[in-house]
Amino acid sequence: MTDAPTTTGLHHVTNVCTDMEATREFYEDVLGFHTVKMTENYDDPGTLHYYFSSTPAGEPGTVVSYFEYPESRGVPGPGASHHFAIGVEDRDALDDWRNHLVDRGVDVSPVRDRTYFESIYLTDPDGLVIEFATAGPGFRVDDERPGSEFVTPP
Repeated sequence: MTDAPTTTGLHHVTNVCTDMEATREFYEDVLGFHTVKMTENYDDPGTLHYYFSSTPAGEPGTVVSYFEYPESRGVPGPGASHHFAIGVEDRDALDDWRNHLVDRGVDVSPVRDRTYFESIYLTDPDGLVIEFATAGPGFRVDDERPGSEFVTPP
């Protein structure tokens, strides 16, 4: 372990979409997120950059943002994100989310036991995998000191 400075956790995650309006509708109408900022990519003016948050104020740690690149559809590879996870409190909340998504016609996985948490999976309009994951039981389930040894999955 290094003496690296501390962080407050993830601030936001930025992804790429091909259709900002479809992405906005998905986050607002399906996930119930709030569009908290509509702007351009500061490093690539003319490219839309929208911020979606699970809270109306868009506090750090609640935000997912997207750059719109209409011709960008491709195969994820090194340096690309496989998926990101949105946290929920417990199994009841996870079940509520699954029912909510199914009721809106979203193709969502059954609940999966991941040993350290339970999850469901769905995709955004461009196929990016989104996971909803419970807070527990946590990483101490099979490791007294998380990260101290390699643990083979069950």
